[in-house]
Amino acid sequence: MTEPLRLQAQEAVRTMRSRIARLDDDAIDLILRDARSHYAWTDEPVSDEMLHTLFEITINGPTSMNTCPARFVFVRSEEGKARLAKSLKPANVNKMMGAPVTAIIAWDPDYWQRLDFLFPHDDRKPLFDGKETYAHQTAFRNSTLQGGYFMIAARAMGLDVGAMSGFSNAVVDEEFFSENGWKSNFLCNIGYADETALFQKLPRFGFDDVCEVL
Repeated sequence: MTEPLRLQAQEAVRTMRSRIARLDDDAIDLILRDARSHYAWTDEPVSDEMLHTLFEITINGPTSMNTCPARFVFVRSEEGKARLAKSLKPANVNKMMGAPVTAIIAWDPDYWQRLDFLFPHDDRKPLFDGKETYAHQTAFRNSTLQGGYFMIAARAMGLDVGAMSGFSNAVVDEEFFSENGWKSNFLCNIGYADETALFQKLPRFGFDDVCEVL
């Protein structure tokens, strides 16, 4: 049964590659090269349909052993925003309150218990069972990776993003995850930006500054 599925997957990739070999430069500019982090927002809403599409794109990004440890909480209501504001440094409160939606990018410490569904062809649970440090490292690394996919996917959909780390993880975890035990990683405002709040783009390293080819 596995072999036909492997062949089907291989053909799907070949078909996709024959349809589109690479993104054009405009698309790359939109998602990375000319993209900016935003902290001021218009009133244009982000619909439930867009949030579902954003998740569907994000969840297809690769993770180690397909662990998919990230969990997402979309905070949009006034009540939810007030709860989230308790965790923020003062300078970040208005940035979050003005965004149509703020996503809490979190991770589930029990993610590995779903590997029978996510990685059904081989039992990988023993790699994580009782190995707290390894399980934590895998979860944090891959939920951060999924958060990166999330931001790129949002930009690809025409949304703007503004990630934030100026908050108390402990307060967020107590306020939102006291029952399910999830752990917050970072926050990401999403919506349609007010570009008038932008300043100049900050410097980036050149290839020779930080790269080696061996």
